Amino acid sequence: MDHQPKFFENLSGTGKAIGVLTSGGDAQGMNAAVRAVVRMGIYVKAKVYFVYEGYQGMVDGGDNIVEVSWESVSSILQVGGTVIGSARCKSFRTREGRLQAAYNLVQRGITNLCVIGGDGSLTGANLFREEWSGLLEELAQKGKIDEEAVKKYAYLNIVGMVGSIDNDFCGTDMTIGTDSALHRIIEVVDAIMTTAQSHQRTFVLEVMGRHCGYLALVSALACGADWVFIPEYPPEEGWEDSMCVKLSENRARKKRLNIIIVAEGAIDCHNKPITSEKVKDLVVQRLGFDTRVTILGHVQRGGTPSAFDRILASRMGVEAVLALLEATPATPACVVSLSGNQAVRLPLMECVQMTQEVQKAMDEGRFVEAVRLRGRSFENNLNTYKLLSHKKPDAELPKTNFNVAVLNVGAPAAGMNAAVRAAVRVGITEGHKMFAVIDGFEGFARGKIKEISWGDVGGWTGQGGSILGTKRTLPAKYLEKIADQMRTNNINALMVIGGFEAYESSLQLQEARSRFEEFCVPICVLPATISNNVPGTDFSIGADTALNAIVETCDRIKQSASGTKRRVFIIETMGGYCGYLANMGALAAGADAAYIFEEQFDIRELQANVEHLTEKMKTSIQRGLVLRNENCNENYTTDFIYQLYSEEGKGVFDCRKNVLGHMQQGGAPSPFDRNFGTKISAKAMQWISKKLKETYRKGKVFANTDDSVCLLGMRRRNLVFQPVAELKTETDFVHRIPKEQWWLKLRPLMKILAKYKTSYDVSDSGQLEHVAMHSPKEAETGAI
Repeated sequence: MDHQPKFFENLSGTGKAIGVLTSGGDAQGMNAAVRAVVRMGIYVKAKVYFVYEGYQGMVDGGDNIVEVSWESVSSILQVGGTVIGSARCKSFRTREGRLQAAYNLVQRGITNLCVIGGDGSLTGANLFREEWSGLLEELAQKGKIDEEAVKKYAYLNIVGMVGSIDNDFCGTDMTIGTDSALHRIIEVVDAIMTTAQSHQRTFVLEVMGRHCGYLALVSALACGADWVFIPEYPPEEGWEDSMCVKLSENRARKKRLNIIIVAEGAIDCHNKPITSEKVKDLVVQRLGFDTRVTILGHVQRGGTPSAFDRILASRMGVEAVLALLEATPATPACVVSLSGNQAVRLPLMECVQMTQEVQKAMDEGRFVEAVRLRGRSFENNLNTYKLLSHKKPDAELPKTNFNVAVLNVGAPAAGMNAAVRAAVRVGITEGHKMFAVIDGFEGFARGKIKEISWGDVGGWTGQGGSILGTKRTLPAKYLEKIADQMRTNNINALMVIGGFEAYESSLQLQEARSRFEEFCVPICVLPATISNNVPGTDFSIGADTALNAIVETCDRIKQSASGTKRRVFIIETMGGYCGYLANMGALAAGADAAYIFEEQFDIRELQANVEHLTEKMKTSIQRGLVLRNENCNENYTTDFIYQLYSEEGKGVFDCRKNVLGHMQQGGAPSPFDRNFGTKISAKAMQWISKKLKETYRKGKVFANTDDSVCLLGMRRRNLVFQPVAELKTETDFVHRIPKEQWWLKLRPLMKILAKYKTSYDVSDSGQLEHVAMHSPKEAETGAI
C-alpha cells in the first residue's frame, strides 16, 4: 500500500457532543467499547456523555444522561456486562418516546450517538435518525426548543457497534462478546469431559442461539463434539437413526464419552424444535446410554471478556469515534465491524436487511441459502465440522496410495494438537495414509515415525502443548538420515506445524532438494507459536491462548493491589524479539506503556513515561501497568526499568515486578486457537492433496518448484498459501521476526487509551464499504 498516510490530527471534535449507550442483551466486551469511545472522544476534544440504561435512559433523561471524564472509565476494561446498564425499552418504540429522547439530547447538544447493541437496537437508532429533523420541528412547534436549536442541531449522526454473544449479525465476522461466550462454553465442555470420561456418559449440552447456530457450531468444532444441532442446518430425515449409529460406533471404538451440542433454536427439516430433552430421551431409549443434559444458559453472557473481545471492542470504539467525526448528513448510518483482521465500516441498514434475510430463508425452509447468507466464515465452519466429525466407512474412502507425514517443530504452542487432528482426519478422508513423526526432525532422523488413524486423534483438540512431541532442532544436521526415512517410509508430502523453526526448516529442505530427491515433495508449513513472529501470517496458532494467559494474569496482578496504596507493576512477557504479546497484552489489559524491540526507546522516553504515570497517579487512578518484552533492549532490563520507576515514583507510588515466564506457553488452547488450528490445517491438507495430484508423474511424486513449499497464513482478510522462498525478503533472520508487522499500527491506539498524545494513521479506515454477497466459490478460497 503506497498511499500517503492520513492522520486524524486534522479531525477535531471541538464543539461536538457524543452520547454512548448500550442496549439489548449484554455482552462481554461492551465496557471495553464504552471505554474506547469515551477516551477517544475526549482525546479529539469532544464532550462525551453516558446514556444510562439504554434507550430507557434516553427517554427518561435527567441523571441518566451524564457528561463523563477520562477517569470515569478507569478499571472497567476487565469487567463483563455493561457498567452503564441496558434495558429493553417499550416507550422508545413510540413516537412520543422518541420525541422525549430527542428533547433530552438537544438539551445537552448531543447530535452524535454511538450505539452498542444487537440488530434491534441498531434498527431503532436508524429510525430515530431518519425522524430526527421531524422530531425537532415538532418540539419547536410545541415551544419546547427554539428555531435556532432546530438549525444548530439539524442532523443526528449514528454509528453502531454490534455487541451480541450470538454472532448473529451479517456483515461482521465477529461481534463483541462472541469470543468470550465461546470461552465460557469451552471451559464447561472441558470440565464435563473429565467426568463423562470417568463414567462413560453421554452429555447433551444446550447453548444459546435462538436464531443463530454460531456458538453451537464453533464450540462443536472446538471440542470435537459427536453431533451438533443448529437452526441453519437441520438434520436430514431419519437423523435419529444416523445419530444413534454414530454414537454406538464411537463407543465401539473405545471412546468413553459422547458430546452432543444443541443450539436453543435447533429445528428439524419440518421446522419442528429439537430440544436437548428430546435428544436425551432418544439416546436413552434407543441405546440405553447413561445420558445427562446440561443447559448453559446465562453463564455464557457472564464472566470477564477475553483478550480478543477487549482488543476488538477497543479497535471498534476508536473507529466509531472517527466515523462520527467524518460523518456528514449525506452518509448513511454505519456499523463498524471486523472483516478478517481489518476494521471496516458498513451501511447499518444493509447489514440489518441481510440479517433479516437469513431469518426469512430459515422460515421458508431455504437452509442452503441461509447458510450462505450467514457469510463465508460460518459456511467454512460448517464444512470443516462436517469433514472432521463423520468418518466414512473404509469401503467408501478413495485410495490414493500417497503417504503424508505430519510433524511439530519448535516450542510447543496451544492448538498444535487441534491442527494435527484436522490434518490426520482430512488426509484420511482424501484417501491418503497418514504418518505421525514423534519429536520433530530429530525424531524423524531416528526413525520415530508411525502410521496414525482416525481414532488415534480423538479428543486432541482441547489438549495443550504438543502430543507428538516437538524439538527445536533444524533438519540441516540430519539431512541424510531424514532423506533415508522419507525413502524407507515412502513419504510423498510433509506438513510441518511450528514456529519460526518450522519456516526455517522448510527453507533448508527446499535448498537440499538438489542433493536429495526425497525432498522433492509438496511441503506445507502451518505457523504455530505463541510469539506470533512467523513471516507471511498475521496470526499464529497459540498466540491467542498466550495472550489470554497474560491478560488474565495482569487482571489478577492489578487486583492484588486494590485497597493498598498506589502501585505500578512492571511485567515481562515472552516473544523473543517480537513485541506482539507485549503490545497486544498492553492493549487488552489497559497498560500505560509497552516496551518492545520493534520500536526503539531511549532514556528520555523512559523518563517521559515515568513522569506521565506520576501525573496520572496524582488523580483518582490507583494502579499502573507497564509491559516489557523480554528482548526489547539488552541494557534497559526489567530490573533496570523496575528500579527506575521505583526511584522516580517515590512518595507517589511503589513498584512491583513480575516475570510471567512459561505460564504463557501452557494451558488448554483458547476457542480461537482450536478453531484457527483446525481450519487452517484442513485447508492445508486439501492443498497437499491438490499438489500431490499435480506432481505425480510416471508412478512417483516429483515436486521441485518454489510453489510446492508453501506457508499457509492469514493475511488481512484471507488465508493465503505463500512460497517460503518468496517470504525470505520479508524476514529479519537475525531477530527472527517479519520486517513489517501489521499490529504496530495498533500501537498508537494503546497510547491514546493511556492518555498520551500521538499520531494515529487512519489511512485504512474511513471508506464505507457495502455488504458483499459472496459466491459459493469464494467460501472455499479464503475466509477463516
